[in-house]
Amino acid sequence: MTGMNYEGLKFYCDEGLVPNLKRDVNNRRVFDEKNIEWIKALGCLKRCGLSIAEMKRYTELCLQGESSIPERKALLASKRQTLVEQLAAVQDSIDYIDYKQEFYDGVLAGTTEYYSNLIDVNGGTETDPPACEHLLD
Repeated sequence: MTGMNYEGLKFYCDEGLVPNLKRDVNNRRVFDEKNIEWIKALGCLKRCGLSIAEMKRYTELCLQGESSIPERKALLASKRQTLVEQLAAVQDSIDYIDYKQEFYDGVLAGTTEYYSNLIDVNGGTETDPPACEHLLD
């Protein structure tokens, strides 16, 4: 239902991240649809890189209602920027792998001369392009 295991769910509840949670006569947590949707949202926030402290702050802001929307937007915008930067770094890595695969395909097909940055091959002077440039910035 929530995509979270029992231990994670218990931890989030114990940390106060699931407000307005009811309990039954045996003191077991009872989750309604709103709780379940909120827990799913917490999972997404975690995947976005929010720490427990940031999720607590976000929860507090949500409990304040509409007046806290600007602060929530700022928090999410900051996380979004970090995710965009991570995505660019991952894309750079994928591009490098694609380049190397094309190079190896060409060498194996006999259409590209083999060269290496590690060993001298046929007195070659060519070198690989810079690897993962975004990661070096």
